[in-house]
Amino acid sequence: MVDTSRVTLVPDPVPPGATLPGQWWPPPLLDPEYLRAHAGTFDVLHVHFGFEASSVDALREVVEVVGDAEVPLVLTVHDLHNPHFADPTLHLAQLDVLVPAAAVVVTLTHGAAAEIRRRWGRDAVVLPHPHVLPIDAVGGARPRRHEPVIAVHAKALRANIQPWPIVDALVDGGVGGLRLDLDEEAMRSAEARTRVERHRRAGVDVRVHPRFTDDELTAYLTEVDVVVLPYRFGTHSGWVEACHDAGTAVVAPNCGFFTEQHPGHEYGYGPDGLDAASLLDAVAAAVSAHELERGPDRTDDLALRNRRRRQADDVRNAMAELYERSLAASPAN
Repeated sequence: MVDTSRVTLVPDPVPPGATLPGQWWPPPLLDPEYLRAHAGTFDVLHVHFGFEASSVDALREVVEVVGDAEVPLVLTVHDLHNPHFADPTLHLAQLDVLVPAAAVVVTLTHGAAAEIRRRWGRDAVVLPHPHVLPIDAVGGARPRRHEPVIAVHAKALRANIQPWPIVDALVDGGVGGLRLDLDEEAMRSAEARTRVERHRRAGVDVRVHPRFTDDELTAYLTEVDVVVLPYRFGTHSGWVEACHDAGTAVVAPNCGFFTEQHPGHEYGYGPDGLDAASLLDAVAAAVSAHELERGPDRTDDLALRNRRRRQADDVRNAMAELYERSLAASPAN
């Protein structure tokens, strides 16, 4: 989020050949040649994502170009392990270039900041992630169900998402009210098709559909009570933020810093596999909390909405101040 009263946000350049609105492409601003030609058109380069498409050598060139142009690099480290790639080697090598070169390093949790300090000796500014749902949807009214719905969303089965052991453990543990969602593209996998049929026979409410729109995601989060994140590895999660906004309980693995984003229930899941007992305990704790809160349908949580609105304002102000600080420290000033 950017305070547009203090900062002019330059539109992301659209490369030749892009045909679809919102289409992803390697960011031109991380192309050394493009950057060299346009480095004088902006004051600060803030990198969040997109550098996974850049080679380590290209990123070294990017760092050299902005250094020569005396343009501060601000880096937000969302991921210490890119969730799209099981092997973190390249991602860490890319961060080995960007983190030391950044005028300011930002991250979302103190746990991630400690890891950044341990690996690179940099003190990262910790700024919480602002709301993900539209602010008017934050803290929206929620129904109270007789039986809580325990949800697992497998999305398109990206590298860090492995739902099958999670659903198996929940079914074997006798957990009721299970719902499993998958994006349509996940069904290209023969294993996914086989697993889906098996889970349906076991009584799981399996739903296969196109990727949710923003409105559909908001609706989904009011249809479920507990979301189990099936991550084998990772650092932070936008789903944690969305669930918090919607008032949906989160059960998260201990392989990242998910419960530092917002308090939740944690279970063991990582490279060595799933700790099924800890998963069942975490889900039971989340359901117990749901039982304590059971009552009539919940009306809008205005306190949550106002808190998230203030937090977004705080993050905007903090980012503007970090940009100003990085510019003040630039050799050009």
